[in-house]
Amino acid sequence: MKTSNTFGVQFIVRPSRKKKDNNRLPVYARISVNGRRLEISLKTTIASEDWIPAKEKAKGSRTEIKEFNQYLSNVRAKINGCYRELLMSDKTITAEAIKNLYLGNKPQEHTLQKLITYHNETLKDILAQGTLKNYYTTQRYLEKFLKNRSGSIDIGLSDLDYQFITDFEHYLRTYIPVDHQKRLSNNGVMKHLERLRKMVNMAVKMEWISKDPFARYRLRFQKKSREFLSSGELQAIESKQLSIDRLDYVRDLFVFSCYSGLAYIDVIELKPENINIGIDGELWITTYRAKTSQPVRIPLLPKALSILKKYENNPRSLNSQRVFPRISNQKLNSYLKELADLCNIRKPLTFHIARHTFATTVTLTNGVPIETVSKLLGHTSIKTTQIYAKIVEEKICLDMHKLRDTLNQKHSISLMASKG
Repeated sequence: MKTSNTFGVQFIVRPSRKKKDNNRLPVYARISVNGRRLEISLKTTIASEDWIPAKEKAKGSRTEIKEFNQYLSNVRAKINGCYRELLMSDKTITAEAIKNLYLGNKPQEHTLQKLITYHNETLKDILAQGTLKNYYTTQRYLEKFLKNRSGSIDIGLSDLDYQFITDFEHYLRTYIPVDHQKRLSNNGVMKHLERLRKMVNMAVKMEWISKDPFARYRLRFQKKSREFLSSGELQAIESKQLSIDRLDYVRDLFVFSCYSGLAYIDVIELKPENINIGIDGELWITTYRAKTSQPVRIPLLPKALSILKKYENNPRSLNSQRVFPRISNQKLNSYLKELADLCNIRKPLTFHIARHTFATTVTLTNGVPIETVSKLLGHTSIKTTQIYAKIVEEKICLDMHKLRDTLNQKHSISLMASKG
């Protein structure tokens, strides 16, 4: 229960609203909660000469004055009672909630669906389309969970608590999709809870909810290694002879990303005007990352440049005013699995692996400084790039172990030869 509210009631008059036909002032009750205040008109007036501002009451012993002061005492007691009622029922305590309870107005209940709708509408022009799509997916899971739990797809925000979160987590972990999709992984479950927490944080800041149900909950993401292609695997994809046009096109997009570091959405939305002459007189990509809106300037490596030229007069590209013909991320990843099979690559090939490959095999492994790689990838923090550096270090360790084994074998052969 939240008990740290600052609450107070004052009685004030407004000289600016003095009745023109007499010297009487309208009286108001001012309710203050946590620095925010609202006023209630008490529908009564007091003569200006009778009002004592410091004592918030009228002076004198006349019957009408006594009745007036008693009325103020009754109002204060009723407002205090409204505050205590909200406090004991563990509901959101705001000046508006107390005012509504005092006036007998039924407060409009803030619900989870109302929060989700408000969040998505407010941030639809700020969040990337893919991110917003993920929030809609979380919303569908919440609706299924609530339907299974209570038969309704909505719940009041005041009913959200720690148990609701843990029950939702359990539902996500045990949910079995009816279509071809796989069950959610641990990190998939955590991403849905992370989105719910962000929306609940918005409700807390707007005072739609008095307590944070996530206060004692901790998200538990599992660290996963970043898959990338070795130089040999990348070469196998580049050199593979393909007779199927769609696989050839998918291969071109993937290889282009391996040599540019662009994510799927940034590749597919790339426009001719994003290709410009750089300070070295060569062609550069100048664009903004869709995910973070960070500017990126990438010099075009020969492999990426040759793929660009291949599609510069493609009718589908010209029609869409993009560098490459459009293809959905879902189809692209589906076709990449076919490509991996044809190239005997056992890694779960997805388009995002191309970006990891650029960071590791193409740049860091070849001595490009991590600060430069961070700029090329459009990272907002070099800490994100350091994940790839760690992968490269692990690869160096593995290579050095192989080198030690090779040297040990040569040394053993040398010893045997000397003894012979």
